[in-house]
Amino acid sequence: MPDPSRSEFGNFLRSRRAKLNPNRLVFPTGEDVRAPGLRREEVAELAGIGVDWYIRLNKGEPSILRSHD
Repeated sequence: MPDPSRSEFGNFLRSRRAKLNPNRLVFPTGEDVRAPGLRREEVAELAGIGVDWYIRLNKGEPSILRSHD
């Protein structure tokens, strides 16, 4: 059974990413059609993490969210 907290975390990350304006940061907007906010690659770069890591966080993968005590 899926853990609802994982999907909530992914929803949280997506909502925050959509609110960021690339023009106010260091990322120029080109002629490409963009979704609102930053691309995953841009968020990962700003956070200092790999794109794959960010995508896993966004998906709420259990191996990423598990506590490492």
